Amino acid sequence: MLLRKILTAALTTTALGISLAATTPATAAVPAQPATATATVQSTATATATVQSTATASGANPVIVVGGLSGIATVYEPLAARLRGAGYRTFIYQLPNLGLGDIADSARAFSGFVGQVRATTGAAKVDLVAHSEGGLVSRYLLKYLGGTGSVERYVSLGTPHYGTYVANIVEFLGLGNCLDIVACQQMTIGSDFLNDLNSGDDTVGAVRYTTIRTLQDELVRPTQNATLADGATNVLIQSYCPLRVVGHLGLVLDGTTWTIIHNALTDSPIRPNCFAL
Repeated sequence: MLLRKILTAALTTTALGISLAATTPATAAVPAQPATATATVQSTATATATVQSTATASGANPVIVVGGLSGIATVYEPLAARLRGAGYRTFIYQLPNLGLGDIADSARAFSGFVGQVRATTGAAKVDLVAHSEGGLVSRYLLKYLGGTGSVERYVSLGTPHYGTYVANIVEFLGLGNCLDIVACQQMTIGSDFLNDLNSGDDTVGAVRYTTIRTLQDELVRPTQNATLADGATNVLIQSYCPLRVVGHLGLVLDGTTWTIIHNALTDSPIRPNCFAL
C-alpha cells in the first residue's frame, strides 16, 4: 500500500514538481532582450506559444528547447538564458496539454511550431534541445513528419528512448493503466509506440544526434534506455565527472550538462566542465 501511494504521488507530479492536474494549455514565452525579434507561433488549436528570439551567434541555427511531461515553459527558462547568453536565437516549446496525451499528436503540433520558427527567423534549419518526453516528440517529428529536412542537431536530456521501468511499475500495480496518462503508457518498456519508433534506424536522416544521461536520473530507469544506437553520440555525465550528481530535472539546470549541450551544438569534442555552475 505504501509503495502504491508513493508511485501514485510520483506520477501526479514530475521531477519538476509540477502537478499533472494542470492540463490547461499555457503560453510559453522567452523574454526578449532589447532590439530583438518577436515571433508568435501557433502550433495547433490545443497549444499556443508566444516566443521571442534574441541576437544569434554568426551562422548558428535557432535553438528550440522542447519541454517534457508536465514541463511548463518557465521551468526551461534557465537553460534558455544560457543559450541566449551564448548568442543563440532561443525558443521554448511547451508540449500541448503538458504532454499528457498521445506523443504522436504532440509531435504533429510541434511540427507546426518548427515551421513557423523557421519562417519567422528565415533559418533553413533549427537545432533541438529536448528534455525527457520532449525527446520522443522530437524523434517522432524526425522519423515520421519530415523533420530531418528542417533539423540539423538533436540533443536529448534524460529521454526514455527505450522506455522506463517507472512507467512499467505503475502499470503492473494497476494504477489506472498509468493513471490513464497516454504518454505514460507509451513510455513503458516494450510499448507499441516505442517499438515502432525504434524499429530500423533510430537516428534517421543526416541529423547529428546527441543524448545526455545521468546515473542519478530518478525517472528513467535503467538509465541506459536514455541512449540511442546507429551513430548517436551518447554521453553519460559521470563517465567524465564521476562525482557530479545530476537528477532528472538537473539535466535542465546543471552547469556541467550545459557545457555538454554547448559542445554538441557547436560540433565540438565532448569535453564537459565538471565544475561548471
